[in-house]
Amino acid sequence: MRLMRTHTCGALGEGDVGKTAVLNGWVANYRDHGGVTFIDLYDRWGMTQVVFDPEHSGAMHRAAHGIRSQYVIAVKGEVRMRPEGMENPSLPTGMIDLYVADYELLNVSKTPPFDVQHAGSIHEETRLKYRYLDLRSPRLQEAMKMRSSAMHVIRNVLWQRDFLEIETPILGRSTPEGARDYLVPSRVHPGKFFALPQSPQLYKQSLMVSGMERYFQIARCFRDEDLRADRQPEFTQLDMELSFVSREEVMEVTERVLAELFQTLKDVEVALPFPRITYRETMLKYGSDAPDLRFALEIQELSDLFTKTSFGVFKTALRSGGVVRGINLKGFSSVLSRKDLDDLTPFVKSFRGKGVAWIRMTEQGPQSPIIKFFSEEEADLLYERFKAEEGDVLIFAADSEKIVCQCLGALRVHLAGKLGLIDPSQFAFTWVTEFPLFGRDDQNRPAPMHHPFTAPVEEDVERLEEDPFSISSDAYDIVLNGSEIGGGSIRIHDERTQQRVFSLLGIDEEQARDKFGFLLEALAYGAPPHGGIALGLDRIMMILLGTSSIRDVIAFPKTQRASCLMTGAPNMVDQQQLDELYIESFPLDEDD
Repeated sequence: MRLMRTHTCGALGEGDVGKTAVLNGWVANYRDHGGVTFIDLYDRWGMTQVVFDPEHSGAMHRAAHGIRSQYVIAVKGEVRMRPEGMENPSLPTGMIDLYVADYELLNVSKTPPFDVQHAGSIHEETRLKYRYLDLRSPRLQEAMKMRSSAMHVIRNVLWQRDFLEIETPILGRSTPEGARDYLVPSRVHPGKFFALPQSPQLYKQSLMVSGMERYFQIARCFRDEDLRADRQPEFTQLDMELSFVSREEVMEVTERVLAELFQTLKDVEVALPFPRITYRETMLKYGSDAPDLRFALEIQELSDLFTKTSFGVFKTALRSGGVVRGINLKGFSSVLSRKDLDDLTPFVKSFRGKGVAWIRMTEQGPQSPIIKFFSEEEADLLYERFKAEEGDVLIFAADSEKIVCQCLGALRVHLAGKLGLIDPSQFAFTWVTEFPLFGRDDQNRPAPMHHPFTAPVEEDVERLEEDPFSISSDAYDIVLNGSEIGGGSIRIHDERTQQRVFSLLGIDEEQARDKFGFLLEALAYGAPPHGGIALGLDRIMMILLGTSSIRDVIAFPKTQRASCLMTGAPNMVDQQQLDELYIESFPLDEDD
C-alpha cells in the first residue's frame, strides 16, 4: 500500500519530535557515514534529513543502498532531535531527523546531467534543455513561488479597488504597433492570418467604451523582435485601463500595486508618492528616459561655456548643432588610473560615441591632455560649473545630443557599478512624464513616442498640425533602478483627434479604417475619457529576485534566438498541415 505523505519536506520541527510522519519527495544527496545512511529529501516546501539506521531498521538500511540522486521515494518514520552539535540552524528542519521505519521507491531517475541543487553554475543552454530539472533547484523554486505570490497580491489589490479581471483574445488582428507580429494562419479563411497580441491595447480601450470602467488582466503578449537579457518573444504584463480618470489616478493605483508587492514579497516599505521627473530633465541629467536614481553622478550641460572655444572637438560638435556635457566623479581621482580613463573611449564607441575627454583634479592642479586648448576663462567657468575640487575627475562627451545622451547615460551606470556606488538592496522608483507626443523616423517624419492612441496634453491639441514636434503627450513611464517597468497614458477618446494624429503619422483615412476601423467606430459611440498602464511583470520579478536575466523568472523561457531547447520549438510540421493552411514552405539550411 502506497505511503501517503502526512507532512511536506519543510514542515517538521522540534514540536514534532516523537511523532510518526510520512514524507514524499526527491533525493537530493545520499551519504553513507559509518554504516548509517543519510538522505536529504526535498520537495518545493523544503528539505528534511532522513536517516536509515541499521539499529533502528536493518531491512530499511539495506534497502537504502539502492537509492540514488533524484529518485522519488516515500519514507515513514519517527521524528527525532538531532544529536548535539549536529544541528543545522540555517535549515528550517535542521534541528530534527526522520528515522526511517518504512520506505517505498516511487520512481527511479537516470543520472542527472547536472547537480540539481546547485544548477546556477551550469551553462544556461544545458539548464534550458533540461528545464524540468533546473526548475527543481532552490533558486528557481523560489522564483516561481514569488511570481505566484505576486499574481495573488495584484489581484487582491485591484479587486479591493473595484477592478474587473477580463480576458481579451489571443487570436486577433495584425496592427502596426512597433514590433513585428507573430502571425497565425487561418484554415477556415484561406490566405488570411490572425496575429498574436503585442498588447491588449485596442481591446482594453474597447472595454472602456463598453462601460466596464475599471479593467485589469495579467496578459500574455507576443513580439517578434530581437531579444536580450530583459526581453522575451512572449512575456507577461499587468494591463490596466480606467474610465473618467486623470493620469494622477492611474499613477496612484499603480503605486499602490507596486507598494503592496514590495511590502508583501520583500518586506520593503516603499515611500509614496513616487518622485517625478520630466522627460527633458531626465535626458539632460541622466542621459536616459529610464534613469537609475540609486546614485547621483548627474550630467552637467556645458555647451554654453564653450561657444567661442578653440578646442576642435567641442567646436565641431557645437557648430553641428550638438552639445558638450560632462560628469564629475567626485573624489575618485586616486581610484581611477590613466588606463581606466583611456578605456572609457572604446566603451562609448559601442554607443556611437567618438571618444571621452577627461580632467583629473590633483594637488598640483588640473591634469589632462585637453587643458591646453582651454582659455583661462573657460577653465574657470568649467570648474565652477562642476564645483570641482582636488580629487575629482571630470569626464566629457561632445557630439549630437542623442549620441551624448547615449554615451554619458551608459557611462554613468558603468562607472557607478565600477566605483561601488550602487546599493543592490535599494529600490529607487520614479515616474517620467511630459514625453513628446512624436519622435522622428528615419525620414525626419513624426513617429509615435509610445503608440498612436496616446493623447496630447489638452493645451497643445490646437497646435497639432502647426508644430507636431513641440507637442507634449499625456504619457507616463514608471522606472525602477534604471529599468522601465511600465508605461501608460491617457488615451485619445474622440474620433476626430485620433484621425488628426493618424494623419500626422502618414496614415490616411482609408488606411486608418483598414487597420483600426473597429476602434474608430467604437470611439464614435460615446467613448468616455480613459487611460491606463501596462507593467512588465517579468522585469519586476527580475528586480525583486535580484537576477540579471529575465529567463530566471519565467518557467519555460526561450533562448536569445527565440527557441525552446527543451521542446525543440520552433519545429518543422507535416506537409499535410501546411496544405490545410494553404501555406508553401521553403526551409533554409542552418548556414543560410
